[in-house]
Amino acid sequence: MTAVTPVRVLVVDDSAFARKVLRQVLSNAQGIEVVDTARDGLDALEKVAELKPDVLTLDLVMPGLDGLGVLRALDSMPAAPRVVVVSSAGEESELAVSALQAGAVELVHKPSALATDRLYELGAELVEKVRIAARAVPHPPRGVAPAAATSTSPAEVFGPARNLVVVGTSTGGPQALTRLLSALPADFPAPMALALHIPPGYTEAVARRLDSLCALEVREAEDGMEMRPGRVVLARAGQHLKIERHGALTVGRVDRHPVQMPHHPSVDVLFESAARTWGRDTVGLVLTGMGDDGREGARAIRAAGGSILTESESSCVVYGMPRAVDEAGLATASAPLEGMVALLLTQLR
Repeated sequence: MTAVTPVRVLVVDDSAFARKVLRQVLSNAQGIEVVDTARDGLDALEKVAELKPDVLTLDLVMPGLDGLGVLRALDSMPAAPRVVVVSSAGEESELAVSALQAGAVELVHKPSALATDRLYELGAELVEKVRIAARAVPHPPRGVAPAAATSTSPAEVFGPARNLVVVGTSTGGPQALTRLLSALPADFPAPMALALHIPPGYTEAVARRLDSLCALEVREAEDGMEMRPGRVVLARAGQHLKIERHGALTVGRVDRHPVQMPHHPSVDVLFESAARTWGRDTVGLVLTGMGDDGREGARAIRAAGGSILTESESSCVVYGMPRAVDEAGLATASAPLEGMVALLLTQLR
């Protein structure tokens, strides 16, 4: 029987207690080997060069070289480890989003104090995401220039919406959404709703960052928010985003029902609500991500006469969600991320 090679992990955190906790949690997990710990960014880079770990768990706020500095340095290394950011929400949210856009493949929310009673709760998520990261195929991040401001008023740019675009993504999603949205033209004619698997406390920062980088308005979802051309609405982490239509007005509804869904927000819930309200005029995009969330929602969109586009394996960090849709025969067409905007524009009525 062939032995399974363990995932080799380097734990990076400036807190000695956090290093102890993370090392203990990961060492207790089957198939994971903690090769060492590092107390700051410079220590981490030295140990990456020496030990060549598969995965790095990375704190962001450290003295000297911080987590973003480590990510920039790893970008120039051949066969660099995949990075799981371990970050607190709140003040660190913006840093965490920048790290995801800079190449980190997963994010784990760290409590402000790693108390013993939170050890196993944090541990289960951390172990899962280290295993996901070990299977990921990271792609070099591409610099994105802020979108040029336009003096054209919305009334001059947009007529009545003829389509609704809904997007689902998970692992690698922040990078993918950055590249997708920054390539959309300022006169993109359809409202867009996004479901991204990310821990609660980070979607407002994701929306602000995307808003600064693209020509469209990007907002975190609020209950009753109007969906209109020129606006991209990002589902709030921990809540589902559902589409409702009232005559010419389309709005987003935010709540936790159905509570039994494995993901909040759920791509399936978003897509199914879009299929009910926009029918054949719905275009769904399934981008990089682990698992099969979006497959049943894609089935609902296709049954209603709409279109489903999937990201090709060649550009996915994790070809899981798109694969589930492709293998179910539900994709209308597929394209690598760099060709997705052109493909999307051909689907709009």
